[in-house]
Amino acid sequence: MNTTSIFYAKVEMFSNATPEAAQAQPLFAARKKIYMRPVKGPFNNWRWVFVWLTQIVFYLTPWLQWNDRQAVLFDLTERKFYIFGLVLWPSDIVYMAGLLIICALALFLFTAIAGRLWCGYSCPQTVYTEIFMWIERKIEGDRVAQMRLDKAPLSASKILKKGTKHLLWGLFALWSGYTLVAYFTPIRELMSNTLSGSLSSGEIFWIFFYGFMMYLFAGWMREQVCKYMCPYARFQSVMFDPDTLIVTYDEQRGESRGARKKGIDPRSVGKGDCIDCGVCVDVCPTGIDIRNGLQMECIGCGACIDGCNDIMDKMNYPRGLIRYDTENGVANKFTRQQLWQRVVRGRVLIYAAILLAMVIGMAYSLSQRGALKMSIERDNRSVARLLESGQVENVYRLKLSNADEKPHEIELSAHGMNSINVAGGGKLTLAPLSTETIVIKLQTDPAKARAAGATSGSNNISLHLKSPEALDEPLSIDTVFSLPKQQ
Repeated sequence: MNTTSIFYAKVEMFSNATPEAAQAQPLFAARKKIYMRPVKGPFNNWRWVFVWLTQIVFYLTPWLQWNDRQAVLFDLTERKFYIFGLVLWPSDIVYMAGLLIICALALFLFTAIAGRLWCGYSCPQTVYTEIFMWIERKIEGDRVAQMRLDKAPLSASKILKKGTKHLLWGLFALWSGYTLVAYFTPIRELMSNTLSGSLSSGEIFWIFFYGFMMYLFAGWMREQVCKYMCPYARFQSVMFDPDTLIVTYDEQRGESRGARKKGIDPRSVGKGDCIDCGVCVDVCPTGIDIRNGLQMECIGCGACIDGCNDIMDKMNYPRGLIRYDTENGVANKFTRQQLWQRVVRGRVLIYAAILLAMVIGMAYSLSQRGALKMSIERDNRSVARLLESGQVENVYRLKLSNADEKPHEIELSAHGMNSINVAGGGKLTLAPLSTETIVIKLQTDPAKARAAGATSGSNNISLHLKSPEALDEPLSIDTVFSLPKQQ
């Protein structure tokens, strides 16, 4: 059958479908709220370790001081990024590109080793959803209490609980937005402006915008963000291979599943270790059943592992029915040692080597980054001119940058031509964290210059910048000096 025939056959099939059949295939399935069951275990503990760690860093960092300023500040107005003792300028964009490359390589490395570790433990969506759910449990109760409250008719108690929950969500989200803005406006200045009612429109917008998005994503959408908005789930499979650690259900051990009494050997009743309790589904933040295999929605958080291990303990069965394992590990029943030997494979070693080289290169480049920078441009509007003293003068525009947080005394000197010098001596002071454009004049005695080999027209020279405090060796930049034709 050719392509045209197939197309018309499909058209006829859909045209003959009954209304009931059409309704059975909805284009969009309405969201069903997931009521997560609280879970305890090592993976849940690790998740909360990262919740605390990331939030302590996020909320505490704007309060840290360094050299009488905020330690971490991205000053867009002055176009300077302060990261403790490091000050980055627009010309340092190469370091930002290097940082992005390092982050990408780290993502490739960690994903190749153990799948979606970022999603399960450190992603802001995971972290803030966990915090919002903790608030929800404190106000509305556990999973069963939440389901009962949602089904209950409207009452004063329900309004109070729901209102309190959303109020706390909103306050937490706004404080998070406020903290984010504090990375761009010093937090002490931001608080002073808040108390005096002089916040800028931009600051107000970003506080409420970030707060609203957190309230929406972590409070309402939750797993919808991971399922439908996050691009990582779509391309993660490209970075997986049969030796990548993933959350895995051991089907050979678990099937066939079914209920039974505690203490009964499952093989004696023709069953596997899975008692079909549904706990792995109840504790999953995205509501999937890991027993159906690895799915795009799985964020690798390990909640189902903790939940299943708890049930295995109660049934006196071995743990690990659901575990971190690899496709090859499950198929070939690898030991833990064999598993890790295959996890540390060529692909992982290559990623690690490139990542290490990038980190070392970035660190070395930053350590060699000087505080002083210099660029020069000849003033093309002014040709070489002969002064009354008999000397020839050329004019230049010099751009000097001091990336240090203290002033520096510098001295400029010219080289490459006999008797050439900087008019005025060339000594000046550069203010801290400043960029200045100055006009300098280089002068020489044409007779002495020609006697030493200089010619009419352009002659190569160099300008040196010395600073005993900031430079071990002088900065040097090449330019040309023009001599007029000899009369």
